[in-house]
Amino acid sequence: MYNPATEVTLKGTVEAVKTISGRRAWSGTHLTLQTESGSFDVHLGPSAYLKEKHFEFTKGDQIEVTGSKVKFQNQEIIIAREVKMEGKTLTLRNAQGVPEWAGKGRMRMNNPQ
Repeated sequence: MYNPATEVTLKGTVEAVKTISGRRAWSGTHLTLQTESGSFDVHLGPSAYLKEKHFEFTKGDQIEVTGSKVKFQNQEIIIAREVKMEGKTLTLRNAQGVPEWAGKGRMRMNNPQ
């Protein structure tokens, strides 16, 4: 669903943090981001990946999100590629939108040989 052509960068305040359960005990983290131009549902990625990267979000955090603005279930959402907070950067996807937690590179990182 990530579309580099619709990439935007938004700055704002985290209004809510949600964990959404999926198949096979997978859970994803979503944020409600309040910006000057409105409120956005931001899809980050697997909660376990955020924990592994030592990133935690709470209501009131000031963040900058770069991601793709797309339609999902008749609603405009942001699929985050990168989040900046307190001088740290969390990279979730590459420039084409491929998740950092997916694919062979990730497997090699977990199983160096």
